[in-house]
Amino acid sequence: MTTLPASAPPRSTDRRRWAVLAVILFAAVLDLLDATITNIAAPTVAADLGGGDALVQWLGAGYALAMGVLLVVGGRLGDKYGRRRLFLTGITGFTVASIACGLAFDPVSIVAFRLLQGAFGALLIPQGFGILGAVFPREELGKAFSVFAPALGLSAICGPVLAGVLIDADLFGLGWRSMFLINIVLGGLAIGLAVRLLPHDDGDRGVTVDGLGSGLLAGAMLGLLYGLIDGSGHGWTLRPASCLAAGAVLFALFCLRQRTASSPLIEPSLLRNRGFVSGLVLGLVFNAAISGLLFVLSLFLQDVLHRTPTQASLGLAPIAAGIVVASIAAHRLIARLGRTLVLAGLVLTLTGTLWLLALGSGPAVPALVAPVFVTGLGMGTCFGTIYQITLGGIDPKEAGSASGSLSAIQQLANSIGAAAVTTVYFHAAGGTALSLSVVAAGVLGCCALVRLLPRHAQPHH
Repeated sequence: MTTLPASAPPRSTDRRRWAVLAVILFAAVLDLLDATITNIAAPTVAADLGGGDALVQWLGAGYALAMGVLLVVGGRLGDKYGRRRLFLTGITGFTVASIACGLAFDPVSIVAFRLLQGAFGALLIPQGFGILGAVFPREELGKAFSVFAPALGLSAICGPVLAGVLIDADLFGLGWRSMFLINIVLGGLAIGLAVRLLPHDDGDRGVTVDGLGSGLLAGAMLGLLYGLIDGSGHGWTLRPASCLAAGAVLFALFCLRQRTASSPLIEPSLLRNRGFVSGLVLGLVFNAAISGLLFVLSLFLQDVLHRTPTQASLGLAPIAAGIVVASIAAHRLIARLGRTLVLAGLVLTLTGTLWLLALGSGPAVPALVAPVFVTGLGMGTCFGTIYQITLGGIDPKEAGSASGSLSAIQQLANSIGAAAVTTVYFHAAGGTALSLSVVAAGVLGCCALVRLLPRHAQPHH
């Protein structure tokens, strides 16, 4: 990551830097809004297009799958061809794919367009952090990055709220389609601001991208997710079992490739770092657990408590409040508490989940406010904190590969969590209670990994 010299720049340059940050943050918020809108909208989309429970699962999992598989590759392509060029390609493709989702005509088409949307998002998102590293002095990067956690945490809840409001408003008779077609305006605005404000860079054509490793990872995740969703929806026949087995084999080949490739997607030295690997696993399990939890809470509010999409999305609003409050507090406490802060966030998340479990299968919506808020506090404490601590034990030259790996794991976790936990919800007796138990078990397992993390965060990340 390159940075400008630390000398004091002119005030106009300061303003331009923060304007660039606003563009990057706007694009990241737009991505997260579209990643989470189907948490609320999936039942409505499935009822309109058909596809049943499998479509509900694939609407979220497909987006996160494409994003997670291609995120590291997207970062490398930005290094090679220029971050501004890849950012503009990503945001333009993302906007077009969003419009295509709004015009989808059957389950296959909307899943295909969601995959395409996630793929362009994977070109878009990694460029932002690289651009910020190039335009901000090193001592200001922490301040710049500190606005991301509360903003993105709030966006994760605003996405479902926006989806619920748009579905119930039924603008121009478009129903759920308006939540994708609104990106004609939002995406167009992002493109215009990016063209005007982002700095030019040429990239480095000497950077190589491991196509074989990327293909192996894509095949592995597709096999594992397809097997999981197909098996839960249509029975555990030879097809889903074969997909799971193929996914496991391809993942093993991917790991082997990382040890032998001249330009691996993940630096082999990172995989020998106990603290980093522990953080990678902890981040995978935690993000999978909370992704599944948010999806199940949305389905529970609509399917069991019979709330409208808007009411269901507002029922999740206390999570947003908890995330924002805890994110701000965590930014102030991480230097002093280090990995203990991660443990505190996990305990809060576990407490909120167990509290929800204790309420039973038919609580009144007001009874959900306190446990949902506590869960949000735990999530906000862990968002970013896990990764800041994980990066505390790596060499600076590994930072690019490490950051890309952690971001990719987060997206893959969202895909895996949504697929796995909703599988339990749809196909097990007492689905809600068992889903919450699975989430609680995952978070409890994360608690055991905290002692393997580096003690403190690395400065300036």
